[in-house]
Amino acid sequence: MNQPKLPLRYFGHPELRVKAKPVQEITPEVAQACHDMVQTMLSYDNAIGFAGTQLGVLLRIFVIREEKFLPDNKYCFADPEIIINPVLSDPSKETVTMLEGCMSLPDLHVEVTRPKSIRVRYQNLKGDFVEELLQDFRARMFMHENDHLNGVLIIDRTTHQERKRVDSLLRAIKQKNQYN
Repeated sequence: MNQPKLPLRYFGHPELRVKAKPVQEITPEVAQACHDMVQTMLSYDNAIGFAGTQLGVLLRIFVIREEKFLPDNKYCFADPEIIINPVLSDPSKETVTMLEGCMSLPDLHVEVTRPKSIRVRYQNLKGDFVEELLQDFRARMFMHENDHLNGVLIIDRTTHQERKRVDSLLRAIKQKNQYN
């Protein structure tokens, strides 16, 4: 595993609850932060995305790499994508409940119900605007990372019973990482 460029924030770190600021201009510093975020994501074998707030970049940026399934049912990762200033809209009425994990909440998986599809408008690193109708897991990835940009964690999106079930694990994560 390559060394992460940026330190990961774990549950309990105050930056995970910050509402990230919009990127006003894609400067060389912003571009470097994006590249550092991608490098950090690639340094973790199982990471499929990071929001800026998870890595100390308090801007509305996240990076993702989709899991792609091959014909033989093995999977690989797609090329990393950089998403700047995402705006989500038009969530579908149809929802899907799935287990979700988060790198900032290691070893924790909770059921989260999210819309099956949603629209997004964002900028890429070149500054081009992109609009997409997101479906299924890609939609879930965007919603998960966008939540981070608003200071929202998966435990905030689950039921009271589920939250109570994982409370001791949350305390352990917070205690283990209280100085990160």
